[in-house]
Amino acid sequence: MKITVLTVGKIKERFYRDAIAEYAKRLSKYCKLEILEVADEKTPDAASETLEENIRQKEGERILKCIREDSYVITLEINGKMLDSVEFSQKIESLGIQGKSHITFVIGGSIGLCKEVRKRSDLALSFSKMTFPHQLMRVVLLEQIYRSYRIINGHSYHK
Repeated sequence: MKITVLTVGKIKERFYRDAIAEYAKRLSKYCKLEILEVADEKTPDAASETLEENIRQKEGERILKCIREDSYVITLEINGKMLDSVEFSQKIESLGIQGKSHITFVIGGSIGLCKEVRKRSDLALSFSKMTFPHQLMRVVLLEQIYRSYRIINGHSYHK
């Protein structure tokens, strides 16, 4: 299976980059991992809703250009479906059984995803009702994908 993590913005902090590299290394046993970054737009403080929508649109166009037509798309959204780790692993496993060979996870920018990206999504997934920095969500997502493969393969990491 190929897993693409498609994100808005670059990781600036070294500790996040180190954690991402560690999980990428661990995941190499289980899948082909690709991490794609698209440029983010600067969002001024107290931006109007119109400006925020324009920013989401620009970022969304960049995201959509990177999504392959045959990919199963999972967007990370605060109002998405919440799964526990076992359910998440079952979802990944069932996609493989159904013949899906490519999953793209999309992490939007600091003000979220535009409606066109959400419309392209096959599953909106939420990790919490809390708000997390999108750089941290990349680490959390990779850890959960790794945990899922450990569960699928009957290892005890997830306990």
